[in-house]
Amino acid sequence: MIKIGITGSLASGKTTASRILSFRRGPLFSADKAVKDLYESKHFKSLVGRRFKIKNNKKLKKSLKDLLFKNKNNIKKLERLVHPQVRKKMKSFTSQNKNKRLLFYEIPLLIESKLMKHFNAIIFIKAKKKIRLKRFLSKNGNKKLFYLLDNRQMNDIKKIKFCDHVVVNEKNLSILKKNLFDIIVKYE
Repeated sequence: MIKIGITGSLASGKTTASRILSFRRGPLFSADKAVKDLYESKHFKSLVGRRFKIKNNKKLKKSLKDLLFKNKNNIKKLERLVHPQVRKKMKSFTSQNKNKRLLFYEIPLLIESKLMKHFNAIIFIKAKKKIRLKRFLSKNGNKKLFYLLDNRQMNDIKKIKFCDHVVVNEKNLSILKKNLFDIIVKYE
C-alpha cells in the first residue's frame, strides 16, 4: 500500500488536485469532508456547543466564526476537539482500504499536524496568496476569515521542505493535470 498525502495552503487547489490524482487510482480521504461530517453530527454539535457555551446549535458555525474572530485562542480550543476526531476517521479509512495499492489523503494541515511519517509521498499544491484569496472569495468566503485561517498555517517555504513534490497551481486545469500526472506515474 502506498499512501500519498496532498497538502497546501488555503485555497491552493488541494481538493481539485486530490480528485485528479485519485480518479480511478484509489480511494481518497478528505480531512475537510471529515470535518464537514463532524459538524453534521448531533453529538459533535452538542460537544462544541457545550465547550464554547453556544446555546443555538442551528447557528453553530456562525457563532463559532464570531468566537474565533474575537479570540484567536479559540481556534486552538476548537482544533483540540476536531483534530483527534479527524485522525480517528483517517485511521478507519486506512484500515478499511488496506488491500488497495494506492491511498490518497487530502489534509490541509498535514505538516502543521506533524503527520508526515504516515505517508510514502507528500505532494504540496502551491499558489500565490493573491490567487488563493481570489479563489476563496469566489466560494463565498470572506477576506477576514481567509487571513485568519491562512495565518494559522505554516508558510509555504517551510512546508515544502517536508514534501516530496511541489505542484504550482496558478494557471489552468490542463497544466495542473499534466503536472500531477508526471508525478503519479512514479507510484502507479
